[in-house]
Amino acid sequence: MAKVGIVMGSDSDMPVMSKAADMLEKFGIDYEMTIISAHREPDVFFEYAKSAEEKGFKVIIAGAGMAAHLPGMCAAIFPMPVIGIPMHTTSLGGRDSLYSIVQMPTGIPVATVAINGGANAGILAAKILATSDPELLEKLKAYSQQMKEEVVAKDRKLQEVGYKNYTK
Repeated sequence: MAKVGIVMGSDSDMPVMSKAADMLEKFGIDYEMTIISAHREPDVFFEYAKSAEEKGFKVIIAGAGMAAHLPGMCAAIFPMPVIGIPMHTTSLGGRDSLYSIVQMPTGIPVATVAINGGANAGILAAKILATSDPELLEKLKAYSQQMKEEVVAKDRKLQEVGYKNYTK
């Protein structure tokens, strides 16, 4: 059973949303991914958000651009955490999406990651689930340790070869 719902308003969001899915897969978390436009098919959207809890979702990751109502509407209906991903837009560089998602009214919170922050949305969903899953928590700790070791190795290389030879 999927623990995370990944929903996007358009297939143009797929490159970003797939990064969230990749992170969930890395941690062994089941998810369901779908495309639903809150504006173009509101009846389908409402059914999705209302049935998410029954499906067993513990978190929804919702990505949208421009007016970006999808994450906020998910949060208004779904009683558990919603993570919003603002999409980069050509007209305002994603600031429109970001503001639409972070400026939610009291009582309807949406945890928001960076513009096009699909990977961090997946990691945040994993961290939320890890609060009640010790095995997942250990996977997250190992992932953090791996990132630390990668940075240490890069610095070691820089110190050994100097900056002029670092990328050669």
